[in-house]
Amino acid sequence: MTVKAIVFDAYGTLFDIQSVAAVTDEAYPGYGEVITQIWRLKQLEYTWLRSLMGRYADFWAITQESLAYTLDGLGLDHDRSLFDRIMDKYCHLELYPDAKQALTALKNYRLAILSNGSQQMLDDVVRNSGLASILEAVISVDSRKIFKPSPEVYELIQTELGVGPHEVLFVSSNAFDVCGAKNYGLKVTWVERVTAQALKREIGGNVAVRPATMFKALRMRMEPFGFDADFRVNSLAELPLAVAKAG
Repeated sequence: MTVKAIVFDAYGTLFDIQSVAAVTDEAYPGYGEVITQIWRLKQLEYTWLRSLMGRYADFWAITQESLAYTLDGLGLDHDRSLFDRIMDKYCHLELYPDAKQALTALKNYRLAILSNGSQQMLDDVVRNSGLASILEAVISVDSRKIFKPSPEVYELIQTELGVGPHEVLFVSSNAFDVCGAKNYGLKVTWVERVTAQALKREIGGNVAVRPATMFKALRMRMEPFGFDADFRVNSLAELPLAVAKAG
């Protein structure tokens, strides 16, 4: 069946979550990298914990909780003004350099985002990045009150776009998201921005590695669950070719 819709994950796929380091390092010189990595790790962990416990809070609230954990855990003082300034970066995340060009090249397909993000924070970052005119839909998990990789989340694609799983190509750089989408039955492209070989070179035999390197090792490699992506690209610039192969 021909692919009719291409649906993208947002955070880490179209939007560079590492770009928050610009504000974390400005707020806490010398701590920016470690704040950035712990913040993201706890943010994802909280989505899974809250989903398992049946205690949903939207992604904005979870992003605040995980930032508070990070700053308090590192013994870093903060007032409301500073906290809000750091949080605001999530409404102004930078696009990956090849994101807009890739989306433009795929304009003949129905393009959408499916994300853990709350509807408001997604609408804000999409508008601020200039993607609003390119995307047909920006779909949040809010209506189901559960996070990826729950099958209920991926079901929203059919609900919102009216296309079957066989008509969708899902694109994500997050391994847990790739597994979730494949488990649901979607055709999936994994954006493998960090290869195992590159990670090996980056570590270079050092026992003490940078927080950013540890994040890559923990969250940017595929999980061995048997839900491998149908296609693998190293950047969004390669995506049009993968779409052509997908049919």
